[in-house]
Amino acid sequence: MREREEEAEELVTPGEVLGKGSQLKAGRGAYLSAQNDTVYASLTGRRSLIPPSPLSSDQRPTVEVTGHSAHGAIPEPGSIVIARVTKVMARMASADIMCVGPKSVREKFTGTIRQQDVRATEIDKVNMHLSFRPGDIVRALVLSLGDARAYYLSTAKNELGVVSAESAAGATMVPISWTEMQCPLTGQIEQRKVAKAGGQT
Repeated sequence: MREREEEAEELVTPGEVLGKGSQLKAGRGAYLSAQNDTVYASLTGRRSLIPPSPLSSDQRPTVEVTGHSAHGAIPEPGSIVIARVTKVMARMASADIMCVGPKSVREKFTGTIRQQDVRATEIDKVNMHLSFRPGDIVRALVLSLGDARAYYLSTAKNELGVVSAESAAGATMVPISWTEMQCPLTGQIEQRKVAKAGGQT
């Protein structure tokens, strides 16, 4: 019996549609979006269906996604991640997540930093191009699983933001304020949403 169950399991990835909420209950590794009554996977793993109890009034099966440690670390809401910025647009920036906490990821997870999630104050005045540049390494908080398998990330805390950036001259820049980093070779100052270094007050 167990063999037949395993054959029916299939590999799914975060954001993949598992079914409709009217037909399935979301178990571990899955969540229901109330907006469109759709159940999505929240992690990479094997999908399995658990039949309802014959005594239950709710006869929908429960869908679960069981993760595998072989897939490495997986971002989850509340996780602190390290990501490399790949693209900066007027209202958002895209980044590839490299680490979840101290653990590196083995798969490609994409993150999106929206304009309203860059900082906690003066949100309407945020200029994405003065906050991040492609190639920047950022420390961010995972807010939720967004659209198209991309995680929504936030840098709206003092300790979150750019932790490492290269200047136009190719040198690693030094943070000189919350909003500026300086090239040690040329002295040129560039705007960034700078993360507070660990241990600073």
